Amino acid sequence: MRALILADIHSNLEALNAVLDDAVTHGGFDQIWCLGDTVGYGPDPSACLELVQHYPLLAVAGNHDYAAVGKMSTDDFNYAAKAAALWTTSQLSEVDAGFLGELPLTAIAEPFTLVHGSLRDPLEEYLLDQQAAQATLDLLSSRFCLVGHSHYPFLCLENEGSPQFVQFTEDAVYSLGEERWIINPGCVGQPRDRDPRSSYAIYDSQQMTVQRHRVSYDIPQTQEKMRQAGLPQYLIERLNHGI
Repeated sequence: MRALILADIHSNLEALNAVLDDAVTHGGFDQIWCLGDTVGYGPDPSACLELVQHYPLLAVAGNHDYAAVGKMSTDDFNYAAKAAALWTTSQLSEVDAGFLGELPLTAIAEPFTLVHGSLRDPLEEYLLDQQAAQATLDLLSSRFCLVGHSHYPFLCLENEGSPQFVQFTEDAVYSLGEERWIINPGCVGQPRDRDPRSSYAIYDSQQMTVQRHRVSYDIPQTQEKMRQAGLPQYLIERLNHGI
């Protein structure tokens, strides 16, 4: 079984299509594991929701998913995120809203646990330091944990009780052993690691490996859709720079 691991699609249909096409060139996939924030920020929430559901799908909720259907407040969102969330709500069908509202905070696909932010705070914590990593490892019942939310790819090794963040090198093959890892595949729809290309990962259960890949997509097309929708200029511009 091969799982396509996606995080933070953020209503970016051009990025999602590019990732799906690129994954085929890297051996294909049997199902999608989605780590939350399928919607928010971008111009195509319904189309992205429809597309991921064409495949066997295991998905968890992100903060933007719940905000779009009123299950989470946008009070802590910045002005651009709040404006995009309100616009997204207006674009969702009843079916879309039902799907997002029923997403769980965590899911298990042995040997992985899927969550958007962290196990300590599934919707809002950015897992980017040793303290946050250790808190999730303390709660982790499976061998590996998949997270998104930060829009930043990484591997975090348990390292005998002292979590160690290491680079998740593009196209490298990582063999999964007994040591517990936290894995972030990077972001599909709005990367923030200063590389505007979409990032994703593929897990191979037969080989017990994980690989991360990147692919370019039609950023100007996404940006034009965002302009037509009246989404904030800040969100439009940042796609050029991967920030």
